[in-house]
Amino acid sequence: MSLVDTPPIVRAPFFLRGELVEGDDTSHRSRDLGVTFTTPRIDLDRAVTPRSEVPPLLDVPFDEIIDFLVETGNRIRDPANPFMRDCLDRMSATHVLPRSVLEAQVHGAAGFLDRRVLRTIVEQNFPDPGALDGWVPKEDFTGRRSFVRAFAPRLIHVLPGNSPGVAVKSIAQGAMVKAVNLFKMSSSDPFTTVAILRTMAEMDPHHPVVTSMSAVYWRGGDDAVERILYRPQYFDKIVAWGGGDAINNVIRYLGPGFQLVSFDPKTSISMVGREAFATDETLDLAAELAAADVMILNQEACVASRFIHVEADADDVDRFCARLHERIVDKAAASGDRRPLDMDLRDRIDTLAMLDDEFRVWGHTDGTGVVIRSEEPVDFHPINKIANVVRVDSLDDAMRHVNVATQTVGFFPFERMADYRDRLASSGVQRVVRLGDAGPSTIGNPHDAMYPLHRFVHWMAHEDGVAPSAAG
Repeated sequence: MSLVDTPPIVRAPFFLRGELVEGDDTSHRSRDLGVTFTTPRIDLDRAVTPRSEVPPLLDVPFDEIIDFLVETGNRIRDPANPFMRDCLDRMSATHVLPRSVLEAQVHGAAGFLDRRVLRTIVEQNFPDPGALDGWVPKEDFTGRRSFVRAFAPRLIHVLPGNSPGVAVKSIAQGAMVKAVNLFKMSSSDPFTTVAILRTMAEMDPHHPVVTSMSAVYWRGGDDAVERILYRPQYFDKIVAWGGGDAINNVIRYLGPGFQLVSFDPKTSISMVGREAFATDETLDLAAELAAADVMILNQEACVASRFIHVEADADDVDRFCARLHERIVDKAAASGDRRPLDMDLRDRIDTLAMLDDEFRVWGHTDGTGVVIRSEEPVDFHPINKIANVVRVDSLDDAMRHVNVATQTVGFFPFERMADYRDRLASSGVQRVVRLGDAGPSTIGNPHDAMYPLHRFVHWMAHEDGVAPSAAG
């Protein structure tokens, strides 16, 4: 390659407790595309806030934090924001998704920084949100008095690479619980978190939200970094998103005083009942809703459906598959995402296409969308616009394919959800929704079977003896 053809170096700066840190000390390769990017050397002393220092946000009123986050959301959405434009330029080189999809993700996630949204989340997570701002007095039936506070924690956030929008939410969550935050960015997106923090710093470089935030990158599993940072002397909890390898790597550092809040890798599915075949219009509706769930973030998100269990005979299932494929192709084309499947997936699907007695395949492995019909789920992870439609005689039969790794179940017809929700929960499912509604969720609802903010904080009790009236 000539010097003229050499691609420019993609630089990923850090942000440490309110200050931008730039440099080309270390070279890395992005996870999916293998693009080289450079970062500064990690100054571990600056990445850690000593426990002798009170968290910067501890005594900042919650309402003031909300005001700052809302203004941040406004500035993220501003097309003239130079930090977000630069972020999207750089991320387009390292991320598998097209720039238009990434931009929509970031701007859409900025909608999370809405006053009503943030207040609702806190109210759902805390029986008394006042515990975030101070010590809430309590007295039990014996007259014993105490004060309880949701104390500001020290958190490491291991961010995922599939969705840049998680950076927006993670920063907001860290601010709302008044945490000291260190964000470990992913190799697919070592840019968004810093861009948001730079936007905040431009608003007020000395604001406690800004000085309580740091964002860096290191290769996951780098013991030279993790054996220093992953200690209870410095942090209370690690909030980890990611695949099984990422979570397993974190687990080995856990111990007394250093806990894990894990958003484990999950797979989402759909369940479509016989009612979908009542009329052509109903079938079209079911296919459209199913395609919407498959194509969430072009099937990069955990909530995106991978397996669709359809209650019907073979002929009807094939009718459903054909219509589903048409809609996936349309949505893929509209997004501009034409990534071809990786070689292993192409080989697997090409092999299935030759087994007409067991499988049927609609589409091509060129990134435009594929639907595979089978009697049992395929033994690989559908991704990059691949839907596996599994024919079942009854949706009861689909229950044996549901387990603790199943996050969201999109259901059709809607009125049958109540018949299955207890069984789904017992099998480990965390969420059942109307087909087509896998993406949006009710504000403040549990995520991955927990209320995250409630788990983030350090719950502290100040016991103050027995009230004089009770003692007498």
